[in-house]
Amino acid sequence: MDTFNDNYKKRMSNTYEDEEERKHFQRIISAFKHYKPHSLQRVRKTENYLASLPQHHQKLLLNYREHLQQVKVRIEHNAEIIKLITRGASSIFENVNPLDEHDNTLNSRPILADQEKVQATIKQLIRDWSIQGIEERKTCYQPIIDEIIHQFPSDECDPSKINVLVPGAGLGRLAYEIAKRGYTCQGNEFSLFMLFASYFVLNKCREVNSFKIYPWVHQYMNNLCSSHQTQDVSFPDVNPSDLPENAQFSMTAGDFLEVYHEYDHWNCIATCFFIDCANNVVQFIETIYKTLKPGGIWINLGPLLYHFSDMPNEDSIEPSYEIVRQVILGFGFKIEKEQTQVKTRYAQNINSMLQCEYNSVYFVCRKPNKQSIIDSKNDMLDINGQSDNIKIDCDNDHLNNHDIHEEAI
Repeated sequence: MDTFNDNYKKRMSNTYEDEEERKHFQRIISAFKHYKPHSLQRVRKTENYLASLPQHHQKLLLNYREHLQQVKVRIEHNAEIIKLITRGASSIFENVNPLDEHDNTLNSRPILADQEKVQATIKQLIRDWSIQGIEERKTCYQPIIDEIIHQFPSDECDPSKINVLVPGAGLGRLAYEIAKRGYTCQGNEFSLFMLFASYFVLNKCREVNSFKIYPWVHQYMNNLCSSHQTQDVSFPDVNPSDLPENAQFSMTAGDFLEVYHEYDHWNCIATCFFIDCANNVVQFIETIYKTLKPGGIWINLGPLLYHFSDMPNEDSIEPSYEIVRQVILGFGFKIEKEQTQVKTRYAQNINSMLQCEYNSVYFVCRKPNKQSIIDSKNDMLDINGQSDNIKIDCDNDHLNNHDIHEEAI
């Protein structure tokens, strides 16, 4: 796993060069640092209101008062895990100065959105690295892995010669699983919240279920049982260092659009819950097309949540999948498989009284080989730039159904 660490440093050495980037790094550390006081303040607010209720109400809520005590204990435990995640964080990347405890950025109270991202990172640990996350990984990751194996079978090629990129890799489980099957795989992630946690799991966890965390302790609503909020989950469910001896697995940090410029480099790009993270989804599609080798494939699964939609001070476009599909074809991709209404979840608490589910889109696209690209350009010249207006059949009769395998990751 040394190459994993080296790749973190190599990419970040180019990213963290100016003062604004240093402040951003410090801000994320500050968000993790304030997890405990912020979370306990939320409980104290409830306790103070509880204490103001009539005595006969309080008497009926004795079990609830005890439950709040248990919530605080779980928050304390999570804070210890967060300390492990952020310990030595500045040493992960080159050109990041050691943290200054007197830095105003580090000690200022973080914004609420950053605290929510800390909580989301805890939930992501469960999705990617726990037994409880198997079902989500089965529906979200397994179709991608199966397609890679189908496209590049080990009896027809050397998997180590197949370069696979996973942008928006999160905590790295999908990229890890691809590398575990012998392919040369690189994960890419922009969020420092995710990068700190993925570095901890992939480089510091060496035993199965060696840590536990309480992912739902901040869910105060829609709990059927009090114990559901305080339930612990162990991680990681596998030993992350348990890879084939010659496995080629690395992670890079930075903006996908800034990090990847090489033309015709990747045999396969796998995106899962990723393309809607762009301000301009067309730019993502264009970069994917350029960096794929001729004949390479793009595998995608996910919804179109569009993370920057309606976000203050952010520009965003939010085209429907029908239009996104036209863009994909417009760049020259050939769609080989396609399925809509794929039921998927994201870091979902299965015990919650509120369940959220996406009807995601799954597709496999191929970048034409060089001769096909030349022929395609000639065809475009022949028709003077005119093209058919391709529509989405909402009944899905024309779509190729892709079998979702039931094998657990």
